[in-house]
Amino acid sequence: MTGSKVSSSPSVSTLSAPSKGPANLDDFAGRWHLRRKIIQQNGDTFSFVGTAAFCWEPAWEKPTLNYYEQGEVTAPNGNIMPAERRYFWQQSQHGVFDVLFDDERYFHTFSASNPNAEHLCGDDNYVVRYDFTKWPVWRSTWQVKGPRKDYTMISEYSPA
Repeated sequence: MTGSKVSSSPSVSTLSAPSKGPANLDDFAGRWHLRRKIIQQNGDTFSFVGTAAFCWEPAWEKPTLNYYEQGEVTAPNGNIMPAERRYFWQQSQHGVFDVLFDDERYFHTFSASNPNAEHLCGDDNYVVRYDFTKWPVWRSTWQVKGPRKDYTMISEYSPA
């Protein structure tokens, strides 16, 4: 996704869900168990098992959580590879969360009451829906479609 054009103004989808779940960054702070399935359009499925940590980032002017996940991805052929990912999470207003890439570019915005977002990366479109109905267990489901990518990624977080 490096080098993609990103809108400078955050937008949150108009679809709504019941207001349940996290209201501020403190609700995410700490360690989480993370399990993920990545289902390719052709049916190939990759799995990820690991941890995600939301740690306060003291160097930032605005309260910011450093999101860092690490674990192992198992490919359909059984090969196992280490994997990691980093983002920054901020809160633009009560209950509204902004997610930034690790290079501090804007990625997307969501809330527990409006848990949907979208991000265009070149010609590939990323659409996410967060599900907080079983909080503190929560889930994100990404639908990624475009000329280079076509998959669904389901991540489930539970307190560590």
